[in-house]
Amino acid sequence: MSAVIIDGREMSRKIRISIRRRVDLIRKQTGKTIGLAVVLVGDDPASAIYVRGKQRDCEKVGIASSVIRMPAASGTRDVEAAVRELNADASIHGILVQFPLPAGLDSNAIIQTIDPTKDVDGFHVVNCGMLLSGVGNPMIPCTPLGIVEMIRSTDRDMTGSHAVVVGRSNLVGKPVSLLLQRENATVTMCHSRTVDLAEHTRRADILVVAAGRRGLVTGDMVKHGAVVIDVGMNRDGDRVVGDVDFDSAAKRAGWITPVPGGVGPMTRAILLQNTLQAFKRNG
Repeated sequence: MSAVIIDGREMSRKIRISIRRRVDLIRKQTGKTIGLAVVLVGDDPASAIYVRGKQRDCEKVGIASSVIRMPAASGTRDVEAAVRELNADASIHGILVQFPLPAGLDSNAIIQTIDPTKDVDGFHVVNCGMLLSGVGNPMIPCTPLGIVEMIRSTDRDMTGSHAVVVGRSNLVGKPVSLLLQRENATVTMCHSRTVDLAEHTRRADILVVAAGRRGLVTGDMVKHGAVVIDVGMNRDGDRVVGDVDFDSAAKRAGWITPVPGGVGPMTRAILLQNTLQAFKRNG
């Protein structure tokens, strides 16, 4: 194994330390507490675990977190009403809706109800539009922003690099491609209809794989010395594995993220960072 492991857990730990210092300073100077609210609809076990993790993260850095629990039978208008109450609550600076939502709810309508300045997930069309246009100061989705920070940690100059993004979702693929373009990388986007995926990935100086398909990218598809960011989270029996075959890819890559312990912890840390940013806008 030749690749350097990009340790998301250690990077996120350092981010939390920095955020804790800033939160403590804000409380000392203003007497204010930063508030994050999570809307949790239904009783999906995985969602409940994620929300508890976010609460623990908030506790570590001194952010007050609250969970608005709603029954699975709630309608779209019920959830929208809960979000509007949070929009109007001055003690809440960041709002996120935990996904997936129960069947029958209009996820997009609910997202668009969130005040864009409190949209710490960065999914509101206003924030997406600002990111696309390069105008304004949008809330940037947590996972894409975390990915760029992980690439920066390698000291790889993104200017002029060829970046290949596998996956075109609104949550990861599209926004991370925009962020890489902002860093002056030349970006190729691939997806489920791409012909000869390996032809594209072998040319990538930076390879981001967010396709949701276990072991999609193998070592022979990776350029020697590339930065490989694996966003996948897939079940393989009792294990969680990524979209990249780690063992074979690590023999060719220069840097690679593990699964678990890579992008996931960074996503959670960036959520705290976005919440701090939201406070600065709404505090």
